[in-house]
Amino acid sequence: MQGGSAMTDTTEFLVTGGTGTLGRAVVDRLLAAGHGVRSLSRHPHTGTAQPHPHSYAVDLRDGTGLAEAVAGVGTVVHCASTLAGGDAEAAGRLIEAARGADVRHLVYISIVGVDRIPLRYYRAKLAVERLVAESGIGFTVLRTTQFHDLLLHWVKAGARSPVLPVPAGIRFQPVDSGEVADRLSELALLGPAGRVADVGGPEVLTADEVVRMTLRAGGRRRLPLPVWLPGPTLAALRRGENLTPEHAVGRRTYGEFLAARTGG
Repeated sequence: MQGGSAMTDTTEFLVTGGTGTLGRAVVDRLLAAGHGVRSLSRHPHTGTAQPHPHSYAVDLRDGTGLAEAVAGVGTVVHCASTLAGGDAEAAGRLIEAARGADVRHLVYISIVGVDRIPLRYYRAKLAVERLVAESGIGFTVLRTTQFHDLLLHWVKAGARSPVLPVPAGIRFQPVDSGEVADRLSELALLGPAGRVADVGGPEVLTADEVVRMTLRAGGRRRLPLPVWLPGPTLAALRRGENLTPEHAVGRRTYGEFLAARTGG
């Protein structure tokens, strides 16, 4: 995978969303490589593993304490995001603070299809991409397909009912969040590279395959019921706008992920 030129000088890293699934993994990888790392999240970083990051409990929704967290940082890896809305406003505060601190590199994680799927959350991610690109700070943007963890959560939420609706005609290309963390950490250690090649999982699965694999791995008996859902978002998903088969660089399959989770 290609990126920018290696940054040879010592730099301090700030990872937003540092206690989330992806952010925590990025923090761990940068620490393991011997770098100084700050973890920014609404909740303090917990855990006893050594070394540990400097933790900053900052809510990007209001930005209190953000200037202190960014001071002296060379690279910001922006993983924080929320379905509740406000991502663009939060990114604006982060960018303003990063400019004031003379941050040299801003790395942003986005999603394959944000420019083609009219989902509100995706539109917000696309808006943040544009803010990052227009920030005046050297930047790198990486888009990936859906994480294994997300699909597992989706199926488990639907499995609360004995009949589990499955959107017909929808496919996914799930990717391992640990592999994404590897790539994001690699990019953070390189110079600004702009929009880099997407990262997708090693296989494309139908929604029905995802559901049946997940139920089987968890030993749960549910009736998958195919349903045809209307609307432009579902139409875009049926067209495969969330897929990037030409960038199927991930190695860990969804089945392997499930087996590791269940001990199978």
